[in-house]
Amino acid sequence: MIYWTSTGIMAVLMVFSAYSYFTNEEIKGAFLHLGFPGYFRIELATAKLLGALILLVPAAPAAFKQFAYFGFAITFISAFIAHISAGDVASIALRPLIFLGVLAVSWFYYSKTMNRVVVV
Repeated sequence: MIYWTSTGIMAVLMVFSAYSYFTNEEIKGAFLHLGFPGYFRIELATAKLLGALILLVPAAPAAFKQFAYFGFAITFISAFIAHISAGDVASIALRPLIFLGVLAVSWFYYSKTMNRVVVV
């Protein structure tokens, strides 16, 4: 239950942010404020959609899921660094680390399910 709750939160967060990256003019401005080129927003949105899908599909290969977890972790750490470097206030800069915590919970419980031995 903890796995699916944390994974569901993460997937909804990633899909919502990807949608915002595609449609919200303020987000476009935020990417410019952080010093990123415009195309990076589209790449990141696409990767977030794919990663969310991979995390939600139970039959997705374990290697793909691990890649998605790793990619999201890098995204959150990079977002924190970008906000700090741009001089954003702590309340904005720390948000990615909070989401990194939710991701860590999802990954922890996912890894526990992968190590489970099924006796028939």
